[in-house]
Order: sequence, then structure tokens, then C-alpha cells
Amino acid sequence: MSTYKIPVGPIHPALKEPIMIEAVLDGEKVVGGDVVVGQNHRGIEWIGMNRNNPVQSIYTAERVCGICSACHPWALVNAVEKAAGIEVPERAMYIRAIMAEIERIHSHILWAGVAAHEIGFDSLLHLSWRYREKIMDLIEYLSGNRKTYAVYMIGGTRQDFPKEMHPRILEACQYYRQNFNKLKRLFLDDKSIKMRSRNIGILTKEDALKLMVCGPTGRASGVEKDVRADQPYGPYADMNVKAITPDILTGEVVGDVYDRIIVRLLEVVQSIDIIEQCMDMIPDGPVLAEEKIPKLLATLKSTDGRGVGRVEAPRGECIHYVRLEKGNPHMANWKIRAPTYVNIQGWIPMLAGEQIADIPIVAASIDPCMSCTNRVVTTDLSGKEKVFQWEELHKKSIEKTRRMIE
Repeated sequence: MSTYKIPVGPIHPALKEPIMIEAVLDGEKVVGGDVVVGQNHRGIEWIGMNRNNPVQSIYTAERVCGICSACHPWALVNAVEKAAGIEVPERAMYIRAIMAEIERIHSHILWAGVAAHEIGFDSLLHLSWRYREKIMDLIEYLSGNRKTYAVYMIGGTRQDFPKEMHPRILEACQYYRQNFNKLKRLFLDDKSIKMRSRNIGILTKEDALKLMVCGPTGRASGVEKDVRADQPYGPYADMNVKAITPDILTGEVVGDVYDRIIVRLLEVVQSIDIIEQCMDMIPDGPVLAEEKIPKLLATLKSTDGRGVGRVEAPRGECIHYVRLEKGNPHMANWKIRAPTYVNIQGWIPMLAGEQIADIPIVAASIDPCMSCTNRVVTTDLSGKEKVFQWEELHKKSIEKTRRMIE
């Protein structure tokens, strides 16, 4: 067998952010490869730990990812609240969930358009994004911004959704219910999409569990894991949220690109159901535990504690770790683990045996976000290449963890 290696990225039409896939080919067939990260490092965690206080870091968290302006700040404020022992008003919890599910609808429809583009079906891209405008208009109506909503706050939310806003939210839900069958038919019944996605980029349940793949990517392989169901936060415990898997629609799990389309489309309907339940169940009351910012900052500054915030982002489980140190106005530690950080590991088994033309849609099928994943890569100034063995890498991970919690 004669093989050769080609780089896909870091600048490539199929990759909307800088990352490189080194594909090993035998003719047109992918027989191996590797993923090279480190093309983009913004130092988000360092910036957040050097803001004047944790409240200012919420704005930084909203900008970890351009699409995830709800899940990252929710995970951050949740971690800070746990560290400081702050109880969040029940009404604020419902508002947080409504905003998060609105964002999930936006994210999944945006992804559907991108997936169509990677297949070469640009008319479906434009149609999907036309549908997406309705949810973007709703986001702007509720928060004042199409992105970076500035809704989440330590101890609650900055904004309330009064009753006069409810009809607009329910109208958007009805709009997507009416148009869902059309989207479903275009994505799941179209012959060209089936040919480019069915039995392409298969990730088995066994591999998904070994690689700890999460979110729609893992659920499409039959892994029934969803933080909203497994460890409910906010109001989700009262809503009987279940992990969406493709067999709900088709009766089987293949774990291919087609199944990932199914899961995201079904999750749009699930998010509509959750929003409508929140509208019915939302209680009256305040939306902030402490309205006076100076008093809140004084509480945080006098706190010694740690907290972990876990949120089911549109791409999967998003985790934020925060350590507060008495007398320190900043966060002493802030660590983010975005879902793409684990999901990109699935690319290698997904691509094995596929054609080179399938690389774009397989890569896009996990809905990757490099801006919230990439970490700095250090090199030896002598130019010598160093390979870390598992034992040494594990040792360094333990050392770093100890530095964070001390």
C-alpha cells in the first residue's frame, strides 16, 4: 500500500476556524490521520482571571464562542455561585433555561445550514438561515443583542422576561413547529443528502464512550447522556428531559452523519417543548439574589471556595471550574472545558475508511468550535521535537490540577 499525507487546514473552506487535520490517504481513501490543534489561542482563561472581578469575567465568558453566549456564562456564574454559596431565585432559573433553549434552536439551525453547505447544497443553507432569522430576532427582542446577550448574572439574571414579552416567545415557538416538518423533509428525505451522510463518518457507541464524546455527537452514536437529564440544574428536574437518540425516529442507531442530523433536528422540537413548559411554570418573584453590585463583590472577595458549573451546551457538556480566594478580588483560578475539546477526538475513527471528499462534512458533523477549544502549544526553543509518554503527561496533569486547587 502506497500512502501519502495531506493537510486539511488550518485555513480551509470546510473549517470555519483554524485547525488542521493531517489525513493519511491511500488513493482517495482515508486510512489514518491526526488532528493538530494550537492554531489559535486567545488566552480567555488568563484574561478572565485578570479582570477586576468575577462579574466582569461574565462578559469574557460570553465571548468564548460566538454561538454559545448562554452556556458559557451560565456555567461560569453557576460555578461562582457554588463557590460562594449564593442561592439563585427560582424565576431567574427559568429565565436562564428559556435563554439557553432559544440559543440551542439557533445553534442547531445554524449548524444545519453549515452542514448543507459542506455537502454543496447552498440553496438549503440559505433556506435554513432564513428560518434562523426568526430566532435571532427573538433574541434581539429579549436581550437587545443578536449575540452576547448579557442576560446571565451571578445570583440570577440581569433581565426579566415580563408577561408582555411572553406572546412574542410563544409566537416564535409556533413558527418553528409549523416549519419543522419542511426542514425535516428537506434534510432527511432528500436523496443527495442521504447519499452524502448515510453510513458516512460512523462513530460506534463503543468508540464514543472510550473517547468520552458528548452532546449530539455522542447521542447520535447511542450514548444516552445529557446533563439536563443526568444531573439536572435550574428548572430541568421538573421537565422530564430525556436524551435524544436517532432510534427515536428511525428505530436504529448507526452513528453516522445522518444520525447527527436527526438528533439536532429532534432537539429543536425538544427545546420548543422546554420553552413552552418554562412559560407555563415560571413563578413570580425577583431575578437577582443581590441587586447591589458592590455588596455582591464584597461577598465574593471575602469567599474561600471552589465551584464547578456544568451545562448542556448545544454541542455537549460545558464545564467551568472556579476557585475564589479570600482577599483576592479576581478569580484565583478559572478553567474551561468546552465540548469540542473531547469531540474532535472522534474525527479519527469517523474518517477512517472514508473518501477524501467526505472530510468536510464529517468534520462539520460534530459542530466543532475551535475558539473555545484550542490551547497554547509550547515548543522547545532548541528546535528539538519532544513526545510526551502517557505516564509523563499524566504526571504533569496532576501537578497542574494541584496548582489550581491549592
